[in-house]
This record gives sequence, C-alpha cells and structure tokens, in this order.
Amino acid sequence: MATATQTSRSFTYADAGVDISRANKAKQRIKYLAQKTYNRGVLSEIGGFGGLFAIDKKRFKDPVLVSSVDGVGTKLKVAFLMKTHHTVGADLVNHCVNDIAVQGATPLFFMDYLATGSLDPAISEKIIEGIADACRHNGCALIGGETAEMPGFYPVGEYDLAGFIVGVVDSHRLLTGEKVAPGDVLIGLPSNGLHTNGYSLARKLLFEIARYSPDKYVNELKNKVGNELLRTHKSYWPVVRRLLDADCVNAMAHITGGGITENLPRVLPKNVGAVVDLGSWPVQPIFDHLQKLGDVPSEEMLRTFNMGIGMVLVVPFKKFKKVMTLIDRAGEKAYTIGRTVKGERRVTYS
Repeated sequence: MATATQTSRSFTYADAGVDISRANKAKQRIKYLAQKTYNRGVLSEIGGFGGLFAIDKKRFKDPVLVSSVDGVGTKLKVAFLMKTHHTVGADLVNHCVNDIAVQGATPLFFMDYLATGSLDPAISEKIIEGIADACRHNGCALIGGETAEMPGFYPVGEYDLAGFIVGVVDSHRLLTGEKVAPGDVLIGLPSNGLHTNGYSLARKLLFEIARYSPDKYVNELKNKVGNELLRTHKSYWPVVRRLLDADCVNAMAHITGGGITENLPRVLPKNVGAVVDLGSWPVQPIFDHLQKLGDVPSEEMLRTFNMGIGMVLVVPFKKFKKVMTLIDRAGEKAYTIGRTVKGERRVTYS
C-alpha cells in the first residue's frame, strides 16, 4: 500500500522556482510604465482580470474592430546574446501595429505575454519599457498582459514574448483589397533591416557558417553583427495614417515572413497579379551579405526576407503623385517598385 512521502520541512511555491513576492514587485513597476501610455479610452487599471477600453463614438460611427497577435521569433536569441531587451518590446508592438494598419485600422490598445523560467525584474522592466515606449509612439494604450514564471520550461536567461493588439476602423474605410485593379502602382516603403523575420536562417549563416560573434565588426555591414540584427522593426503608422486620412490607397501589405512573394498576394483580388521590378530600390548590405555567406538562391531570399521593403502600397495611378507628396511630407522615403496586372494572383519579378 502506497504511503505519502514524509519530509522534514514545509515547501512553498518559491521552493519550486516561482517567487510570487518578486513577481509582485516587478508588476508594480510594469504598472507604472503602462499608465504612461493611457488615454481617455482606458477604463481599467493594470491588475484586473481583463482590460477595458471605450471606443470614441464621436470619431467612429460604424466601428469594426481589427485585431492581430504575433511574437518576436528567434530574434530573441540575439537579444539574449547581446543582453539587450528594450528593442524586442518595440519590435513586438510595431509589428502588430503594421499588421492592423494595412487594413485601415487605428491602433487602440495592446496586451503582452511574457513567459520565462525565472523572472528577472530588471529584464522584464526593460522589455515592458520598450513595449510602453512603442505604444506611446503609435498612440495606443498598454492596458494589460501576462507575466508567466515557469521553472524548467525555458533555459536560464531566456524568455518568450508575444503581443495582442486591437484597432478600429469605420466599416466604409476598411481596406480589403477589393478596389485593387490592373494598372495600380506599387510603392515600397523601406525597411530597417530584417525587422522580425528570417532570423533562424540569418542566425545560422552568421553565427554557424561565418562563425561571427555578436560583437564582431563586419566591414560589409559597417556595423557589429549583433547591432545589425537588433535594428528595431519599423512602425509605418506615422505615414500610413496620413494616407488613410487622404483616402488614396487601394491596399497595403506589411512585408513580414514570406517576403514580398507571399505577402503582397494577400491583398490582391482574384485575377489581379503584381509585377515587381528588382533593382528599383536599394537593398541593405545585410541581405547581400547573408546571400553570399550561404549561396542562398535569389528566390529563397525573396520569400524569406523583406529585402529592404517593409511595406507595399497599392495606389491608383491618378493618386500616385498625391501619395508621394504625403510620404515626403511625413519624412519617409518611397520607391516605385512595380505595378498590378491582369492575371493570376501572384508576384512575378522583372
């Protein structure tokens, strides 16, 4: 007959690796950072079971909520090596903001999920600080999240990070791509490096094949490897909101995993394809260097990385000049990279 094992002491949750007191102290600092992002739409405080947010009924008459969830991926591995944790928080927010912006949505609020084996309050504060800074930059509120301490689940010093965003757009201004027609112009907005995609391949080529260390200065990059890889995922909201207000784009595609090859067709209607002119925009040195290190086929590069274009705008020809003027006034660069054509819903390169 089985009997309970006798012990000479009492055990607590902290003995199992979860320190509730330490977590509570960390949450107090996180609460302060979140409050700095609040606006009049926020109806709740950090710490409740759910975050509350009120939509401005004077501004949005027939509101449609648009949501997205994403993570930072294996870019986190570089952050661990560099012991730099602020930038990945901004990566997370900016990626999610771009995802809903291409549907015409104004970002309202954001929630994060941080999971680790052993909570380090200093690191968690840096991460949330990056999230809060990016939320303020994009005009959305950080209204909640989850910090999970799971001993034995993650290696020491590592964590995972994900986020959830909600935005709003009036139904008649929702961008679905249905207005896209052959003859529209494709305008590319430049990326700030790899953003948050393709890092599994990039890490293999840089750290395993080339055997670079994160602090290795590479002449071709004119930068240290780690610094190059931690360039922050760019938010296009400052320029996109001007274009939305002017009602002058038919569709937009955020170029993430899958590159232009996989992402642009997502906003094209049936029987409309796209021709993208290679060489019509400058490609950052990081992409050329990665391709040379691994002799990566051009087709693979184009469907793995953004290749220097982080957002593609699909613009009616008659509104092309207006769009370029608005982009210039926003202080952003832009390149004419192709056109839409009648045919199969896919991207071809010329």
